[in-house]
Amino acid sequence: MKELKNRLIFAVGLLAFVASFGTAGYMLIEGWGFLDSLYMTVITLASVGFREIHDLSSSGRIFTIVLIIIGVGTVAYALSAGARVILEGELQEVYGRKRLEKKIKELKDHFIVCGYGRMGKIICRELKEHNIKFVIVEKQHDISTKIDEFLILEGDATKDEILKELAIEKAKGLISVLPSDAENLFVVLSARVLNPKLLIVARAGEEGSEQKLLRAGADKVISPYHIGGLRIAHTVLKPAVVDFIEFATKTGNIDLQMEEVKIQKDSKLIGLTLDECGIGRELGIIVVAIKQADSEMRFNPTFRSVIKDGDTLIALGERTKLKVLEEMSATKNT
Repeated sequence: MKELKNRLIFAVGLLAFVASFGTAGYMLIEGWGFLDSLYMTVITLASVGFREIHDLSSSGRIFTIVLIIIGVGTVAYALSAGARVILEGELQEVYGRKRLEKKIKELKDHFIVCGYGRMGKIICRELKEHNIKFVIVEKQHDISTKIDEFLILEGDATKDEILKELAIEKAKGLISVLPSDAENLFVVLSARVLNPKLLIVARAGEEGSEQKLLRAGADKVISPYHIGGLRIAHTVLKPAVVDFIEFATKTGNIDLQMEEVKIQKDSKLIGLTLDECGIGRELGIIVVAIKQADSEMRFNPTFRSVIKDGDTLIALGERTKLKVLEEMSATKNT
């Protein structure tokens, strides 16, 4: 599309040059005024067949022949380039929209990210790194043309029809990081009604907005300013702890990673202690905490702690070993 637009600009520029050339030629050769010369040039290039406004000299006739040869081809090229830009641009827009709608309809158990600002970009990068299916909704005009790697729909996330278009009824979760708390509140209210089982995480900017978002239906509310302030304070007070957390949770870190591993139904690990599983002894993984199905969190579990159905292990270890643990948690008893 960009190449077509460049061709159109070139064609318009070439047409303007030929028109200027013709006007200047008649003014110099025939001694006509600017308007008469421009009019003669236009009717010659357009090939409308009107007679000359003044009688032409022999030099003027030769110049007119040259202008016709050059100009008619230029006009045809400009019209062709303009038609291609309009036609192909509209076709690309329609086809691109249909293709996007088809891809979104095929999504299931995906996440919806509302807003592609500074926070939205970081969230999408992390989701992509972990191979999580997601779609973005952003109302900024033409932003979809700037992001080719993600599924992105241009629209207002506060409107129910846009959320329905994003297949919210089949979505696993929604993350709302729009600029204002009012917009995030509208999104949370709409999303909770459209999908009562949806996991909703929202951003809170102003103090006091957190409770409103929770009452509206958000499962988790994150305040970037509060978290940022704590991180800065901890960096000063507990620099080693902050360095360790950043090292353990940084995406792409090969040496060490902290992950949560969900114990699947009928997993062979259910009923076994951490010692019997061999998680620490064989895999070298440290289980920092166990989040039980009732949301109770048990920190620093002992080797005698029993793994139960629905538990989530907060584990620290090498990425390759954590992958093995995830496979073990999903393997059923035979």
